[in-house]
Amino acid sequence: MTRAGEDEAVELWQRAAGFAARSHRNQMRKDGVTPYVAHPFRVAMTVRDVFGCTDGAAIAGALLHDTIEDTGADYDEIAEAFGAEVAGLVVAMTKDARLPEAQREAAYDAQLAKADWRARLIKLADCYDNLTDLFDRSPAGMNKVLDKCERALRLAEADEPAHDETRRARRALRGLMDRSRR
Repeated sequence: MTRAGEDEAVELWQRAAGFAARSHRNQMRKDGVTPYVAHPFRVAMTVRDVFGCTDGAAIAGALLHDTIEDTGADYDEIAEAFGAEVAGLVVAMTKDARLPEAQREAAYDAQLAKADWRARLIKLADCYDNLTDLFDRSPAGMNKVLDKCERALRLAEADEPAHDETRRARRALRGLMDRSRR
């Protein structure tokens, strides 16, 4: 990537960080103490620092991945501010709350399967962070999160040969899952 391209990528994710912070400003994590925006920031850092992906759209998508689902933001607003590429990643990470939960999860997996590979990379980072920051460590809570991790690993498996970032992501998430089971 050229220096100009690197600068554009940094400017993109910096604007996305501000948008995410404003969008999630009144939300808290389940612990009731941690500002919710810590989650998308950690997901973006995982994409970049753990998985080794420096793609500006992927980092911006990670920062914004919960904005449509959990805030008043919509596709048009994100597309206008960050472009269709980033908005597409965010939409791929958004569950359809109108569906019953059983249908919602299946539709979400199908949506992710058809999406750009970076959406599945963001999903792996989302799972990584949720497992790292797990509040419910009961067997049922742990199994629920581990099941979501397994689904994300399966969805991203086909991306591994073409994308080193996905190979690193799948290995990192699998290692975290193994450590969490101990």
